[in-house]
Amino acid sequence: MVPTANFGTKDDPGFELQQSPDLIAVRTHSGRGIRQQSGSVRTPLSGELEDATLVQAYPEAGVEVYRLPAGSRSVAERKEALDAAPEVRFAGHVLVDAATGEPVLYTENIFVKFVDRVDHEHCLAVLNAADLTVRRAVSYATNAYFAAAPEGTGQRVFDIASSLLAREDVEYCHPELIRHRARKTIFPQQWHLKKTTIGGVVIDAHAAVEAAHAITRGAGVTIAVIDDGVDIDHPEFAGAAKIVAPRDVTAKTGDPRPKDTYGTGPDNGDNHGTACAGVACANGTAGASGVAPEAALMPIRLASGLGSQAEADAFGWAAEHGADVISCSWGPADGKWFQPNDPAHNRVAALPASTRLAIEHAVTTGRGGKGCVVLFAAGNGNESVDNDGYASFAKVIAVAACNDTGKRSVYSDFGKAVWCAFPSSDFGHRPFGHPDALTPGIWTVDRHGASGYNPGTVAAGDAAGDYTNDFGGTSSACPGAAGVVALMLSVNPDLTWEAVKNLLKGACDKIDPQGGGYGTDGHSDKYGYGRLNALAAVRAARPGAAEPAGAVLTVGGD
Repeated sequence: MVPTANFGTKDDPGFELQQSPDLIAVRTHSGRGIRQQSGSVRTPLSGELEDATLVQAYPEAGVEVYRLPAGSRSVAERKEALDAAPEVRFAGHVLVDAATGEPVLYTENIFVKFVDRVDHEHCLAVLNAADLTVRRAVSYATNAYFAAAPEGTGQRVFDIASSLLAREDVEYCHPELIRHRARKTIFPQQWHLKKTTIGGVVIDAHAAVEAAHAITRGAGVTIAVIDDGVDIDHPEFAGAAKIVAPRDVTAKTGDPRPKDTYGTGPDNGDNHGTACAGVACANGTAGASGVAPEAALMPIRLASGLGSQAEADAFGWAAEHGADVISCSWGPADGKWFQPNDPAHNRVAALPASTRLAIEHAVTTGRGGKGCVVLFAAGNGNESVDNDGYASFAKVIAVAACNDTGKRSVYSDFGKAVWCAFPSSDFGHRPFGHPDALTPGIWTVDRHGASGYNPGTVAAGDAAGDYTNDFGGTSSACPGAAGVVALMLSVNPDLTWEAVKNLLKGACDKIDPQGGGYGTDGHSDKYGYGRLNALAAVRAARPGAAEPAGAVLTVGGD
């Protein structure tokens, strides 16, 4: 029987998952990977998978997914030996997205939201009858619970969720399904803040941030950066009131510092969050200024996979601990921007009810009811953002990337959901006729010392390793836009999240007028309403400023 899940109501369509013939999942008791168990010494356990390729890792759950080579021993044959090992908690088949083959990890946990009219005791009775144990009631929705089925339930967790969703007193119910969470960064460039000269070349493609700083630098506003670890010990985040309510929602601790759980490689290591936080609100005292340097930073480390309960918890934490702005430079995995025929471009990634309700909680109850302003990176796949249930959600702001010549960055996602663009990195690509960038990318904060994207020459006392000049992607564009929102709220904290989103429409420069494809409504699928102009945004946000044309913002349905 094909497992099915539904992230919406019982009237919404669900989606099917399939069992992969060549992927095997292994969960250890210790949380360490199979190959880490033995260090450099080969053991019978590691030997079971020495010919396999590690394709996904979920450190927070202690789970790894391996692909077996064609013609080798089957999943079933290896499962028997792995299950017999005392270090292994579980080994078995992997479910994949039927359309793309992407691994989807299911836990034995279920998210359930009952209708608002029933009482707590009724909810508990229903869950108990279903043999579910309440792990906790979530704070961001009424009658919502994160519950666990008995260990060993396996794929029957789908049937349990389906049976509960069929009840009249249940509004949402789905298993905790976890996918790879892609960070929205392009790796190989403070021209994004002002007109400047780099390498003898004048760069004039900025977001008018320096001019906005003559009015405000973001004091009194808190930006939550939900990402991987943030180096809160970096000099650019120093100050008694700079760091507010730090949290690691994966480890459930108050330490958001990098943990380096991702391994090695350009998309690995807990480096991403520090750079994102730097773009948003670095102090600017030693070498790199954020867009809102006087704003406080709420670093929320999220190392868990896409769709995890920890993901929803991050928004709940931000809203309940005073965040004004929430920046998210991550989302579903992108297709390869340089391969137009990559089938991943057509993948539709739904927003789980657990996360959607948490975001709605933030935009409804945050900031004393005025709502947190939530921003998402549009994506780096050169594909439609409208397929991304996170960035295209009507109650968030999707941010695209534009380059150092005022044109679209070659990788930046496009579509109806794009609200605005912010300067970021770019690449030349001859097959598309796309010219080389003038700069390496965005100059921002890097983890201090030898860790991070730029190791520098720290042994010689060189602080260059504390910064990087080639950060980019919509990962950099999103916290840049979040910084602009912080500047707006600094001059007018009474703005609602809807008012902020609407004001941004009139605070954008219509870049690339010939190629932008702006419609009669002023919207471009490439740039949204254009490249953000921080000075225009701050002026528009000031109390008593003239309301721009088209002031009524229509937000789509839930």
